[in-house]
Amino acid sequence: MELADEMRWWRGWRWLSAAVVAVATLAASGALVGLPSAWAAVVDPQATYVFVNRHSGKAMDVFDWSTADGAPVNQWARNDLAVQQWQFVDAGGGFYKVRSRHSGKVLDLPDAADGGRLVQRGDGGVASQQFRLQDSAGGFVRFVNRASGKVIDGWDWSTADGAMLAGYRDLDGANQQWQLVRLGGEPPTTAPPTGTPPASYPQPGRVSGDIGVHDPTVVKRPGGGYLVAHTGTDIALKTSTDRVTFRNAGSVFPGGAPWTTTYTGGARNLWAPDLSYHDGRYHLYYSASTFGSNRSAIFLATSTTGASGSWTNQGLVVESRTTDTFNAIDPNLVVDDQGRWWLSFGSFWSGIRMIELDPTTGRRLGTAMHSLASYGPGIEAPVIVKRGAWYYLYVSFDRCCQGASSTYRVMVGRSAVVTGPFVDRAGRDMRSGGGTQLLASHGAVHGPGHQAVLADTDGDHLFYHYYADNGASLLGINRIGYDAAGWPYLY
Repeated sequence: MELADEMRWWRGWRWLSAAVVAVATLAASGALVGLPSAWAAVVDPQATYVFVNRHSGKAMDVFDWSTADGAPVNQWARNDLAVQQWQFVDAGGGFYKVRSRHSGKVLDLPDAADGGRLVQRGDGGVASQQFRLQDSAGGFVRFVNRASGKVIDGWDWSTADGAMLAGYRDLDGANQQWQLVRLGGEPPTTAPPTGTPPASYPQPGRVSGDIGVHDPTVVKRPGGGYLVAHTGTDIALKTSTDRVTFRNAGSVFPGGAPWTTTYTGGARNLWAPDLSYHDGRYHLYYSASTFGSNRSAIFLATSTTGASGSWTNQGLVVESRTTDTFNAIDPNLVVDDQGRWWLSFGSFWSGIRMIELDPTTGRRLGTAMHSLASYGPGIEAPVIVKRGAWYYLYVSFDRCCQGASSTYRVMVGRSAVVTGPFVDRAGRDMRSGGGTQLLASHGAVHGPGHQAVLADTDGDHLFYHYYADNGASLLGINRIGYDAAGWPYLY
């Protein structure tokens, strides 16, 4: 095959493959039926943005800190440095020039062919340097070039640092979709509240009553008040009317859960539940295992009231065996912007994993499994929440369950996409040990962790357990604030 023929064949094959992927992705996500539009109409020429690719999670980046004309613009792990900062300059007719804060050059697609490389160049006022923003589903945009009509594309669906960005025909694929992250705070319509982090970790907020818990999870009840579930015999329940005073409310399965004993060695102690409320029913994902083993399973139970004894077992969701490299405990359900259900889970072994669920049944959908985070000394207890433009992944590092000697600490990262990659404040991938510390031992608070996030009318709150000096495991609650860059802190 001649080189020219081979290139034509490759481009045609790539177009067909990308089109199939894009259509399948959009159909599965619901993006074909009127999801919310992006922020194209509210671009602020006075603001500075970072552009994050929906497929790779990487940011648009001037390669090697170059200031030269023709230098490539690639993708790289987000770090918010000047090489990843961009400003919009009005070019008329709904088009913009996109200027680098580092070099002062503007984006240019000088080659109109598919695969023409994205570069920076001095502002020449030409159409190849002008782009309009086309909305995609879920709050993302596509950059459409004025000269060629091509869009900026993460070439060959790469997720690698340094991978090429190029012009390609508009397929509205995830690798052509970009999130506009406004530095110094998100747009008011999508931003969490901002503030200034305190100089040190706060003490747990005031709680009273029955506050002996381990691995707490919480949901606000539709009729008012709060329901807490936590590790214990048959899964323990507590209630509160005011988020301060908690009372024992029995257990989920007062008659036992014999379907779990294969994994618990006959014990009735069930671990690390996850509570949520959807379509008139409480959903409870919970773990069955024995300490130090990855012969484990996650089950689902549902209830219309949440009361002790009212729960119906809906069966096994995912299990792990001693031959597996993951551990099926510590579940957490998140529903993404497209209405898809995802279950993150994991403890030690190879870290935090994720599977997709069927929203109709709450059970596993397909066989795919994503890796979200890993940390050699120990990682578990994932919680994912969407706030503003970001999915935040909270995890616990190090060792639990050793009383006042516990070294648990709460870490966090974030991603524009629910399946990751998640990175910390310094841009480190959480799959490679990254994580920004949110809470650690201080004073008489030992080993805080196994967290849950509650969205309440007065803001977000972190629920967790910690150990007192005498080794007792107690409930901790702190408010969550967000700094100017959108990173959470406790107060």
